Amino acid sequence: MTIDWIHFTPWASLLGGLLLALAAGLYLFGHGRIAGIAGIVAGPINALLARTGLRAEAHRLAFVGGLLLAPWLWQVVQPLPPVTVDVGAPALVLAGLLVGVGARMGNGCTSGHGVCGLSRFSLRSLVNVAAFMGAGFVTVFALRHVV
Repeated sequence: MTIDWIHFTPWASLLGGLLLALAAGLYLFGHGRIAGIAGIVAGPINALLARTGLRAEAHRLAFVGGLLLAPWLWQVVQPLPPVTVDVGAPALVLAGLLVGVGARMGNGCTSGHGVCGLSRFSLRSLVNVAAFMGAGFVTVFALRHVV
């Protein structure tokens, strides 16, 4: 294994991890809930569909707003890397919907189970992490050695 030392960014990665831990910790201690993005996004959507108003969802909207604002704030410090997308908008929308449905079905996303769930010794998260890591291993093996 070799490390791409030119693109290796340990300090930026450490800062990002610390910011993520800070946000997750503030959300946990401020609201008593794990900062799972699937549930955070679903709250305001469910409130809109039920027509109950968004006042009770203000903290979730602020969390999502922070996620959307972060790249623009980062550009003040350093330019973002170029993004290339090789598929059209319909494929991106379908992929996003499939990821969202999968995260809801699995009671959380991969990083939520891997970071927040495993650190709480959650059995459900352990099973989910084993399932998606196993599926990833099988997919890579199949694509590299079978197809």
